[in-house]
Amino acid sequence: MTLREMTAVDADEFHGTIVPAAQPVIFRGLVSDWPAVQAGAQSDEALFAHLSGFDQQQSVTTLVGDPEAGGRFFYNADLSGFNFRSGGARLSKSFEFLLANRDEPRPASLAVQSVATNTHLPGFGQANPSSLLDPSVEPRLWIGNRAIIAAHHDPYENLACVVAGRRRFTLFPPSSVGDLYIGPFELTPGGPTISMVSFDDPDLERYPRFAQAMEASLVAELEPGDALYIPYLWWHHVRSLAPVNVLANYWWTPPAEERGAPHDAFLHAVLALRALPDPHRAAWKTLFDHYVFGEPEAATGHLPAGRQGILGELTPEEAQRLRKLLSQQILS
Repeated sequence: MTLREMTAVDADEFHGTIVPAAQPVIFRGLVSDWPAVQAGAQSDEALFAHLSGFDQQQSVTTLVGDPEAGGRFFYNADLSGFNFRSGGARLSKSFEFLLANRDEPRPASLAVQSVATNTHLPGFGQANPSSLLDPSVEPRLWIGNRAIIAAHHDPYENLACVVAGRRRFTLFPPSSVGDLYIGPFELTPGGPTISMVSFDDPDLERYPRFAQAMEASLVAELEPGDALYIPYLWWHHVRSLAPVNVLANYWWTPPAEERGAPHDAFLHAVLALRALPDPHRAAWKTLFDHYVFGEPEAATGHLPAGRQGILGELTPEEAQRLRKLLSQQILS
C-alpha cells in the first residue's frame, strides 16, 4: 500500500473526498505557518516560551519511564501493571526536564499526554488555527522526548500535526486487528487497547501473524509543519525521533451522540455474545450482518415510514428514551 502525500488541501476537499475515502494522507507543510511551528524552528527555548504564554500552570497527565525502557511505554513483565509512572505535573516542569536532558544519550522517558488546550492552554488553538476543521474541534498537545507508543486505535477521526521534532507513524487498517495481537481491555497504558508486539524486535515465533500486519502497513515520516490524517479506528504505532517533540492533534466524530458510543455497544456485545454456544453466536452474527452492517433498505424497505422504529430515523428524544430503556435492562 502507498501512503498518499499532498502539499495543498482545503476544507471542502478534506471533508468531501479525503475523509470519506478512509485512507491515511500526509499533508506536507499544512501547519508550517503556525507561530508554534515557527518558534520551534528557532529553538526549543522559543517553542516553550510560546507555549508558556498560554499555560495556566495546572497539572496535566505526565508519564515517566526509566532509561532501561528505551522510551517504550508498555506493560511490566507479568502484565499486572506498567513499566512507567503516571502522575500530574505542570508543563513548566516538563519543559525544564526536556531542556536539561536533551543531550543525554539515555535519558528517562517523558510523555505529556493529551493536554486539552481549551482548559490548560487557552488561546493556543486561536493562535495556531486549523484550516481544515471547525474552531469548535479542540487541539490536544502531546509533548515529550524519544517516546514509543504501542500500536493502538481511537474511536475518532484524527488529524495529527507535528509542531516540533520528528515522528514516525506506522499505520494499519482496522482489518489488521487479528495480526497485531491486541492486549487486555481491562488494563491499558492509556485507555485504548494496544498491540503486544515490540516493533523494534518482533517475536515472530510468538506473534507469527505480525508479518502479515507489516505487509499491510503504511509508514509516515513527519517533519515540523507536516500533518497526517488517521482515519477512524485505524491502528497507529507512534515513535518520536527527536529529544524534544510536540504534536497537536484533533479528534472528531460525526455528531450522533444521542445514539450512544459504539465502543460501549462493542464491549456489551463481547460480554453478552462471546461465551454463547457456536450455533447461537452464528445466529447472532447473521442478525448483526443484516440489521447493523447490512444495507438499511434491505432491513426496512418493506416497512412504511414512521413504522421502522429503532431501524429508522429517530429524533434525539426518541434515541434518548431508547438508551435509557437499554441501560435499565442492562443493569437489571
